[in-house]
Amino acid sequence: MFRVFRSWNPGALGSYDFSIHGHIYPAGKAGEGKAMKVLVTGGAGYIGSVTAELLLDAGHKVVVFDNLERGHPEAIDRRATFIKGDLRRQESIASAMAKVKPDAVMHFAAYALVPESMAHPEIYFRNNVAGGVNLSEAMLDAGVKRIVFSSTCATYGQPDQVPITEAMPQRPTNPYGESKLIFEKILRWYEDLGRMKPVFLRYFNACGATEKFGEDHDPETHIIPIVLQAAMGKRDKVSIYGDDYDTPDGTCLRDYIHIVDLAQAHILALTSEHTGPFNLGTGAGYSVKQVVETARKVTGRTIPAAVSPRRPGDPARLVAGADKAKKVLGWKPRFTDLESIVESAWRWHRSHPDGYRSGGAGPGRKSRTGAGKKGRR
Repeated sequence: MFRVFRSWNPGALGSYDFSIHGHIYPAGKAGEGKAMKVLVTGGAGYIGSVTAELLLDAGHKVVVFDNLERGHPEAIDRRATFIKGDLRRQESIASAMAKVKPDAVMHFAAYALVPESMAHPEIYFRNNVAGGVNLSEAMLDAGVKRIVFSSTCATYGQPDQVPITEAMPQRPTNPYGESKLIFEKILRWYEDLGRMKPVFLRYFNACGATEKFGEDHDPETHIIPIVLQAAMGKRDKVSIYGDDYDTPDGTCLRDYIHIVDLAQAHILALTSEHTGPFNLGTGAGYSVKQVVETARKVTGRTIPAAVSPRRPGDPARLVAGADKAKKVLGWKPRFTDLESIVESAWRWHRSHPDGYRSGGAGPGRKSRTGAGKKGRR
């Protein structure tokens, strides 16, 4: 069983307990201090929606800015204020920023499909880079300095070694990773000029779900929801791309981080005084075969899998070195076993067999309407 209990004590905003398989994980403190007003771009997407949920649980005020191009209205927490707008239109984000006057920004809005970025790099630079520039200009005009930026491990490219640390070279191998790195550099310049206080959170493989919000992409490219779709009969099989890598079972190893742990790291970064990059991952690698076997165990269902040829550019191992986030931010991932992560995702997919089309947050959310389109994570 997986639940996020909505409880915290007034002296420690952000404290909350988790229960998995009946085991209670003690409250974690994500963002002590006064409540903040946070503008969350891409808050109708996967990571943005869960982070907004936990921000609200912690007593912060949230305004979601999203165009719903790839996000879902049902994924917007009903307690948040919603502004429909487009980062690629300067007047859209400038107007929203001036109205909201947030204390800080969490920036999730981006296109995030590597194959699409290789086929259409121009839309990635327009959305992820030009949209980011418009956001930063709107922040500067409104006097907002703090931004927590959803970056990616894709900025590292093919790593020379694992685990990957923040000090390693950033050599993206696709336009998606390049677009994220470019915006990191832009924010660094604003920091050097004393005009912004940015944090870059470089994710590894986000996965899992809360009771309300989960993963629903079109097309779906992430392994855990793909495997669970096969368990539900929505796919004929799971394709395993290569079984001859230099790993214990021959399939690729990845670092899977629960979405709740990821959201907690954002809140810790938001309320800290630190700037710069932080890797987010558990430091443990699980193979594709291990993911499939774990899903079979959790679901109790037969999940057909077949080996296919390798995909070009897939590294054998991608594992995070996240010691910096633990030491500096005080971040401690709680969900480090793959079974708990898969079970939380399975519970959400069973209750949402058609994704958010199965039903969502419903009415009751304050809304302001803008215009345009924007991508999101």
